[in-house]
Amino acid sequence: MDNRERNEIEDKFKWNLDSLYKSIEVWEEDFKMAGELANQLESFKGKIGEKPENLYSVLELSDKLGCLMENLYTYSKMKLDENTKDGKNQAISDRIDSMSVCVDSKIAFITPEIMDIGKDKIEEFIEKDDKLKLYKHLLGELIRQKPHILSESEENIIAQMGELSSSPENIFSMLNNADIVFPKIKDELGEEVQITHGNFIPLLECKDRRVRKDSFKALYETYKSFRNTFATSLSSEVKKNIFYARVRKYDSALHSALDDNNIDISVYNNLIDAVGDKLPLLHKYIDIRKKVLVVDELHMYDLYTPIINDVDMKVDYNEAKDMILNGLKPLGEEYIDAVENGLSSNWIDVYENIGKTSGAYSWGTYTSNPYILLNYHSTLDNVFTLAHEMGHSMHSYYTHKSQPYAYGHYSIFLAEIASTTNECILIDYLLKKVEDKQEKLYLLNHYLEQFRGTIFRQTMFAEFERDIHAEVEGGGSLTADRLSEMYRNLNIKYYGENIVIDEEIDVEWARIPHFYYNFYVFQYATGFSAAVDFSERILSGDQTEVERYKTFLKSGNSDYPLEILKTAGIDMTTKQPVAKALELFEQLLNEFESLL
Repeated sequence: MDNRERNEIEDKFKWNLDSLYKSIEVWEEDFKMAGELANQLESFKGKIGEKPENLYSVLELSDKLGCLMENLYTYSKMKLDENTKDGKNQAISDRIDSMSVCVDSKIAFITPEIMDIGKDKIEEFIEKDDKLKLYKHLLGELIRQKPHILSESEENIIAQMGELSSSPENIFSMLNNADIVFPKIKDELGEEVQITHGNFIPLLECKDRRVRKDSFKALYETYKSFRNTFATSLSSEVKKNIFYARVRKYDSALHSALDDNNIDISVYNNLIDAVGDKLPLLHKYIDIRKKVLVVDELHMYDLYTPIINDVDMKVDYNEAKDMILNGLKPLGEEYIDAVENGLSSNWIDVYENIGKTSGAYSWGTYTSNPYILLNYHSTLDNVFTLAHEMGHSMHSYYTHKSQPYAYGHYSIFLAEIASTTNECILIDYLLKKVEDKQEKLYLLNHYLEQFRGTIFRQTMFAEFERDIHAEVEGGGSLTADRLSEMYRNLNIKYYGENIVIDEEIDVEWARIPHFYYNFYVFQYATGFSAAVDFSERILSGDQTEVERYKTFLKSGNSDYPLEILKTAGIDMTTKQPVAKALELFEQLLNEFESLL
């Protein structure tokens, strides 16, 4: 399965992108139209502040152009993700990158011109023209960010750098997905299997320790041979983020990244501090894992294998779909009907194929279906990946149905909440359903791993990301050796003394694509914490809580993310949500230990 060509996979297991474009010819028509819309917008240069009608026309046209560019971009990138080796897919991806720079350059005047209108005059315009009331929050956000908006000529230069600024991520992606080839090892049956991005974690879950060790060493030795190239690409990404932060007059790259969503830096630091306070819980879990596996030394390649060895929970894709539909029933009939439609209507690209982008995501646009990329293997972890990405898709589904285009997306700070709420509800269903003690232990182990992977691991990533930016901001250099040293020290801090921090793990930073997403990963941990809160209220059976959750799903970016959460009863400016989630981790850990 891992080495199939795309045309060898049945169509029912592949996404159908017709809700974006039925053919490349239709894509080409919109590509041309986008240029025309950009020219129309350019005709308003110097005139936006003359009267309310001009401001409204520019905002309306910007929405039309944004929607069109989103469709063009998403389609091209999803086609590339189907097969990164395909020259035609590479070509349209390159074309939309260039087009995006051209369009951004033409319309770079808009934001500075709106800024120049001034707060008082904008408020006067809104009073005079009812149609502008739709954009009140959006305009307020522009005014808030005024200190960080540059002059028209400077914004034009920044826009023209767009294609260049994506180079570090593009270089990483091509090296990581298209060029790098991992060795073959022998599986537990003695048969040769080539390591891929998709099967690496399943190999680390193998009961045969020799397979785990061989897979671990083979993969990371491959990364080690490219460590200087990966270090250069990651260092370039960090320098890019710092450059943008400095030219926009932010105190740091972290301040710049968080300000897009009006998130105070204390939220980021509170997460790291709150998790740091509870690292003894992770150390206790590591100790239990070592004891149950009955090994003299616990190694990093022992972290993924289920420690309840006499349970084999293989779940094929059709079983996974049924499991999700049954598990998510507390969210109500309307929600389940939408999920069922997605599972049966080619929203999902299920299996790995040669050249396909690794990992999983939910994507799509305001006018298309939600889509999910998977690289499905028959593991319980992959079932939760499907539930997770379906949570994203349902968030998009409800937002797109409920909000105008101007607010028809949601911030990345909120993005991981709906996905993880699905996971929490699903694991609760499975734990309540299971009768066999060993299977319950297996599921508890899986849930503990979700905490380890989502709160502890992602917070470690967040701390690494904060530290490598601070290193460069302080005048340091991110060589391969320095990156490996910093990453190793964090592994020692997070995992404790009772595990061998194998030298291969020092280069794990080289394979993490999220380090190119500009301080994204901390939101997995904050999102998980909020999701624990939402799921507990949903599972209480109170239908008003289900409706309250759906209101959250429908909010889009109609308000600042922290305010949307506060309306739902969750205050992420405090340590409390993270601490509450880790209380649940402690309860699960104690229950797990008592059943052993």
